[in-house]
Amino acid sequence: MRFLSFVYHFVTDFALLASVYFSLNYIEKYNNRAVLALLVLIYAGLRAVSAVRSFFFYQRIERLEAEGRKLVSLITDGGAVSPLRKQTIQDVSVLRRDNELKAYMDLFFLALVVLLCVAKIVTD
Repeated sequence: MRFLSFVYHFVTDFALLASVYFSLNYIEKYNNRAVLALLVLIYAGLRAVSAVRSFFFYQRIERLEAEGRKLVSLITDGGAVSPLRKQTIQDVSVLRRDNELKAYMDLFFLALVVLLCVAKIVTD
């Protein structure tokens, strides 16, 4: 299931890149192409800000993971710990890493979209 989520994320990001590429290439008038490129740049900027904000969220989750591991180690020293708690902490760690990779993938494709839009604005 993890692999399918990465494939889905890649396909949607690639579809965005392809749609921007084809839409900018089919518009012949420079003014219309520049307006569309600016709108896409605004959209890419908003998504990039959202992806960067998610990294701060992931850092906080990482700190919570560290605290959870400390608590589990303290409980383990004092007595038995539930395997469900250990599994929950491991699941959160895996989900956080996967979402960080997806955010990096988003930022990569958004950078490609920005480069494409800037190239279409600069060239006539």
